[in-house]
Amino acid sequence: MTEQTKTVFVNVTAIALISLLLIGGNTLWRQRTQFLRGEEAMGRGDVMAAVSAYEAALHMYTPLGPHVEKSARRLWEIGAGFERVGDTERALIAYRALRSSFYAAAWLVQPGREWIARCDMKIAMLAGRGGPR
Repeated sequence: MTEQTKTVFVNVTAIALISLLLIGGNTLWRQRTQFLRGEEAMGRGDVMAAVSAYEAALHMYTPLGPHVEKSARRLWEIGAGFERVGDTERALIAYRALRSSFYAAAWLVQPGREWIARCDMKIAMLAGRGGPR
């Protein structure tokens, strides 16, 4: 390998690594921003805006992302809260948002399989009660 080829290889590798770091960092930042928007919306009592923000945070899925599990837990809690007060339609919205967010994040593997299975059971149960399908 000539010196020029080595230099090109090193430069291309460095650019690729830097690009991956920038993309990953940007995704983590947007995930955090959406999670905080969800927290803010919950603080002011706007639950449906919170569902939207947590769902968006999950769409920014990164393996081991710090806000993935927190966002999933929040969506589950919101769905359970609506379920407790008998608001089947909004409970279904929260559970479906949680499930579809993990489906949307599929790549080489399917993340959130446990959450998907839990949501499938809840959705089947709630939709079976005459809720929207």
